[in-house]
Amino acid sequence: MLTNKTIIVSGQKILAIEDGYSLPKTEQDVVVDLKSKTVMPGLIDLHVHIEGETNPRAYLEKYTLNDADVAFNAQHYAKVTLMSGFTTVRDLGGSGVNVALRNAVNAGKVDGPRIFTAEKSLATTGGHADPTNGAKKGLLESPGPEEGVVNGVEDAKKAVRQRYKNGADWIKITATGGVLSVAKSGLNPQFTVEEIRAICQTAKDYGMDVAAHAHGDEGMQRAILGGVKTIEHGTMMSEETMALMKKHDVYLVPTITAGKSVSDKAKIPNYYPEVIVGKALDIGPKIQEMFGRAYKSGVGIAFGTDAAVFAHGENAKEFGYMVEAGMPAMKAIQSATVTNAMLLKMEAQLGQLQAGYLADIVATNDDPTVNIDTMTEVIFVMKDGKIYKN
Repeated sequence: MLTNKTIIVSGQKILAIEDGYSLPKTEQDVVVDLKSKTVMPGLIDLHVHIEGETNPRAYLEKYTLNDADVAFNAQHYAKVTLMSGFTTVRDLGGSGVNVALRNAVNAGKVDGPRIFTAEKSLATTGGHADPTNGAKKGLLESPGPEEGVVNGVEDAKKAVRQRYKNGADWIKITATGGVLSVAKSGLNPQFTVEEIRAICQTAKDYGMDVAAHAHGDEGMQRAILGGVKTIEHGTMMSEETMALMKKHDVYLVPTITAGKSVSDKAKIPNYYPEVIVGKALDIGPKIQEMFGRAYKSGVGIAFGTDAAVFAHGENAKEFGYMVEAGMPAMKAIQSATVTNAMLLKMEAQLGQLQAGYLADIVATNDDPTVNIDTMTEVIFVMKDGKIYKN
């Protein structure tokens, strides 16, 4: 933590960091005075779903919203996310819309965070990301690799190659059942180790890493042994699995905010389909306690929230829950900056305030190491050298 510095930004990058408060050198120079604020690198959320947001009609909207509707919604959620201080996100499952949104943001046509997308999550038949769960017969009755549904090693390879063709940056698998899918179990393993190995090896061939949604312990272990890079949620993680994660250099993306949100929403009558309510009440409250144990055991922690399960723009609540569970505030902030930049292979461009890095800069009124809740009220946002909020 440094004080009395001036950050010089030119174009998209940080040109220099000077001691003291420098005066403008030309008439064109713009001075932003943040002397009384805390200035940080732009924040990175490794688990969002930018195309939608929780609401009581969400399960019906699968059948009523056109891609154009989803795209306009996603553009709005992207702007909200950026304005809350998150200048980079990893979108872990949607459709081709988030590929198009990524490209539009990169081209400067839309205001939003830099997006790394997994496009469509990979599932097994009936698994957590099977797009036809809960639908009547005749509505894409037997989806396959093209739609992100895998049964066997050859399907696994084909599904990864299809994601690459569709423009994905990452691969996401649903290694276990999930809370919000219209299916019985939230915990059962849903891929074989052989299928996961095929996915991870094919992804590696195409320059991608693999994230694994997982609540149940057996599914986590299969995912780790199969070669994934991050475990999302990790609810029922055992000490044995924590040891495996450390051995194989796999990071936990805890999504505590999502766990709390689904548990709260499940208490509202008819908010979720009945098959989901029991899972939400059971699984949701357990994530924070597991996170505390995982952090204390030395598992690598990467910041991620599952925004969309709760309202976009509230991503920074996660910092408070991480600190509440025993992680020091500075470590929590590093998990959303230097750690996540490394996992995105952007450690030479993002996650730090250094000369030569992209000028992604945010500021808060207070010092978050003293008041972590200040992270939820970011008052300045710059991305790629452009000021979006001041």
